[in-house]
Amino acid sequence: MVENGYSSSFMQEASARGFIFQCTDPQALDEAMAKGPVAAYIGFDPTADSLHVGSLIQIMMLRLLQKHGHRPVALVGGGTARIGDPSFREEARRLMTEDIIQSNLAGIEGCLRQFLRFGENTSDVRLVNNADWLDKLAYIDLLRDVGVHFSINRMLAFDSVKNRLDRDQGLTFLEFNYSILQSYDFRELNRRHGVTLQLGGSDQWGNIVSGVDLVRRTDQTQVMGLTTPLLTTSSGAKMGKTANGAVWLSEARLPVFDYWQFWRNVEDADTGRFLRLFTELPLDECERLAAFEGADINEAKKILATEATALCHGREAAEAAAEAARKTFEEGQIVADDLPVYTVSEADLAEGIPVFRLLAESGLVKTNGEARRLIRGGGARVNMVAVKDENQLITRQDTVDGAIRLSSGKKHHIQVRVA
Repeated sequence: MVENGYSSSFMQEASARGFIFQCTDPQALDEAMAKGPVAAYIGFDPTADSLHVGSLIQIMMLRLLQKHGHRPVALVGGGTARIGDPSFREEARRLMTEDIIQSNLAGIEGCLRQFLRFGENTSDVRLVNNADWLDKLAYIDLLRDVGVHFSINRMLAFDSVKNRLDRDQGLTFLEFNYSILQSYDFRELNRRHGVTLQLGGSDQWGNIVSGVDLVRRTDQTQVMGLTTPLLTTSSGAKMGKTANGAVWLSEARLPVFDYWQFWRNVEDADTGRFLRLFTELPLDECERLAAFEGADINEAKKILATEATALCHGREAAEAAAEAARKTFEEGQIVADDLPVYTVSEADLAEGIPVFRLLAESGLVKTNGEARRLIRGGGARVNMVAVKDENQLITRQDTVDGAIRLSSGKKHHIQVRVA
């Protein structure tokens, strides 16, 4: 059966959920996927020890490949991390030491395992590291074998390169090589693992097309590329970024409660789109929830938050976060076991800590000045009680069931405990 112009189940669902932005040959890819399992890869560079929500659309694509019986490959860039992807960056990435790269690789693998099934079966994700082949490259051999197929004129036309040059920010020769190495990755994965499809965000289109062209030129093999939209929120903000920083997938970086809260607080206009992209609810259910209006849209956002959190941290943790939020916001209870924790010393609490300072040090606001303004505006609360004096001291007497709940507005809370 043909739906959305596609006959393969993967392309039908990917299109319906909004994952497809560009494809080098949609018809050929659809036909290949209808015939049998296609091996496809997505690359993740270890720029930090955790992935964040900005990478989530790629992870969901790997899950979708698994669902429809294809062969997903997650490539971690232990080799390319030594250069850094310049795509749409205003300045060069800081070069990392080998120890940092290895630590980051371990963290990224952990994030991927939260979402994906690894193993040796056809639809299990296979994890590979491009350091296995890039570290062994001889420079002259690379130039003769691969470099001869790359046009400087064409590379200068890539949007990611033009943006840097147009802003007079420059591009180092080190970064300029990234596209060549990513193309080399595609060819190597095709030779080693039969990979015929590279997926990535729309910012990777130029690099992906270069890889497709390299494999065609050197191996006379047809491979393909597909990109997903580069997401922004309805207000134009970059997906996965908040005032407090990145929305990390690792619980060590971001508590489950805060992850749930991120999804609960998305803009109303984004709810339907995010339900399709970041949950596995049936599409008709996504459409039903997206149609909610007024106060009812909050119920849809709670479902989005719980479903998205369940994929990342498990159903039990997601439901615990949802219950903690319900008790916190709807019943006004302190849920000490579920809110993020900030610890203080017994000595400091005995002496008393000015509430404005504690607001800043706990991370609820960024500066003491911002804390004072929050208090003056009536947005700061201790144990659900509005703070009126910015110099109020927080002491042991403020603890309830061993914790003090500190709040910034209605949505941001933290528990203060003694270390």
